[in-house]
This record gives sequence, structure tokens and C-alpha cells, in this order.
Amino acid sequence: MCCFHTWLIVPVLFSVSLCHTELSCRNEDGKPVDWFIMYKLPKYKIDDVGNGLEYMYLDSSEEDWQLSKFLVNTSQGALGSTLKPLYTGRSNSSAYVLYNDAPPLLNYSMEHGHTKGALHFDQSQGFWLIHSIPHFPPFPERGYSWPPSGKKYGQTVFCVTYKYVQFHEIAQQLLYYNPNVYNCSLPAVFQKEMSSLALLCNRSKLPWVSRRLRSLISAKGEHFLSFAKSKFYIDDIYTGWVAQTLKTDLLAETWQHSDHPLPSNCSLPYHVMNIRMIQLKRSIQFKSSSDHSKWCVSRIRNDHWTCLGDLNRAYAQIWRSGGLVCSQNPIIYQAFRQAVAWYMSC
Repeated sequence: MCCFHTWLIVPVLFSVSLCHTELSCRNEDGKPVDWFIMYKLPKYKIDDVGNGLEYMYLDSSEEDWQLSKFLVNTSQGALGSTLKPLYTGRSNSSAYVLYNDAPPLLNYSMEHGHTKGALHFDQSQGFWLIHSIPHFPPFPERGYSWPPSGKKYGQTVFCVTYKYVQFHEIAQQLLYYNPNVYNCSLPAVFQKEMSSLALLCNRSKLPWVSRRLRSLISAKGEHFLSFAKSKFYIDDIYTGWVAQTLKTDLLAETWQHSDHPLPSNCSLPYHVMNIRMIQLKRSIQFKSSSDHSKWCVSRIRNDHWTCLGDLNRAYAQIWRSGGLVCSQNPIIYQAFRQAVAWYMSC
């Protein structure tokens, strides 16, 4: 009789485990990872090669950028695999928030932060996806796709897996960002503990606040620094705050197509200089004018700081809210520092 009960229980438990999908950043093989970074290549590289859908990939198992065998508009690869549960497995046991100042199917929002990203988590863990892609990701009901406008320019995607307890802190940071939340699901089970996300979903704004710096810890214990700036902190986030806080000169790659881009700045103790040329592997080189990504890296190699985020070094964005997430991971630093082919000194 005992043998009969054991035989009956095991298949039931096994079937339950198959039905549960762990919410996590996922690598190129669809397996959970603590973090990954993608660098979508521009369509118009210097050698005029590329279809605008290729991307370089990096996680803790890689020593340098790897050209993916997938294209970014397919549901395969790291990005498609990470977002798959959002399009195929939503339930009342998980919550998600999608935000973008240039959302899919809707008008551009100047009243919100210049910030783009996605959260998806359950009461165990989930991921925070920070990216630079307008009109992305699609509404969950429409399935995974890549926006036609996302081919021409370079873009970055930064995914980190966090335990559930960290999402309260992330939500607090996002309140400073004042993101344009265009799709949100926060089931009743999350409402009490995630009151900040409830405010975001209701498109509520904080009263007068300036900026907030917090430490975040990934699911596997890696430390990140999150800089969150509101519109009331009127300064270039790179020069006025991040460089001076990290105590390092920064090389910054941001969108410089505005009417009033900010020049390299050496007026404060720690300087910020604009990158003009990016090189990912020997054969992949492009100008910063072809790149819509937003990142910076320590000029001095001993400092090992790399930050990815939302804001450009442009005069108009001194008044916009957004943020950066910074890491001292040597793999991330080496990949981005080597990508700096040329920058403008002060």
C-alpha cells in the first residue's frame, strides 16, 4: 500500500514542477542567469554591413561580447526567452509593469521620465529589464515582436534577476523616475507589500523629491548601485551626480542627436567625456551618432565602474527624470571599456 501511494504522489509533484516557470533573466539557451547585457547593433555600421537586427551578448559565463546566432526580432535568444512568460504564462501569481516614454501604439510622453523598462516577478523572484528601445516591449496580448523603428540605431538591454524582497526597493526608485507606465498587472496578493508599484500602476506622482541612491542585490548576491533622479534634480546626472559619487572620470555614450547636446565636462573634480566611436570586437565598429544606447564606464581601468540606464547627455534632459544602474563587475567593465574606440577630451 505504501508503494502505491508513493507511485501516485511522485507524478503529481513532477507535473506541478513542470507547470511552474521560474521568472528570471535567461541566457541564449533559455536557461536562468543572474544577469545579461545585450548590445543591439545599428543597421548602418562603418563597413555598411548588418540588417539592424543582430546583437552582441554578454553574461557572467562569457569573457567578452559574443555575436548571437539569433536575431533580436525572434522569440529565441536571451531577450525573447526572458520575456516569454509575459506573453504565454501570465497569472494572478505574478505581477508585471511595462514603462516607456515612447510606448507601443501610444503617443510619446514628455510629462514622464525619459526611461524605458519592464518588471516581471512573483513572490519568489523576477527580473528588472532596463533598455533604450522606443515602442518596446509590446503589450502582452499582442505577443513578442520587435518594433520596425528599432533597426536603425544601436540599443542596449540590461537584465538582472532579483529576489522578491528587492522589488519594493526597485519600485521606490521607479517612483523617482516617474515612468510612463503603459501596461501593468498587480494582483491582490501583491497590493499590500508593493504599495509603491500600486502608485506607479495608478500613474501617481511623488510630491517634490530630488534624487535617491540605493544598493540592490541580485538573486545570486551581486551588488549594484541604483541612481534615481526626479525632474526636480536639475543637472546632468552623469557629471553632477554619478561621477562625483563614484569618484571616477566617466566616458559616456548617450544619444547626442538633440539640438543642444552637452559637451565633455571637466569643470568638477571628476570629469565626464563623450564617446564618439564604439568598437565591439575587431570587425564591428560604429559612430556614436548611430547609437541610441545610454551607458558610461570609468576612464581609469582600476575603478571598474560601468553604468547603464535611461538619460542622455543633452541640455533638455537636465529637467527629465530617469536613472542609471551601476556595477563594478570586472566582466561588464572590461567589455564596455574595450568598446570605447574614441572619446572627446575636455
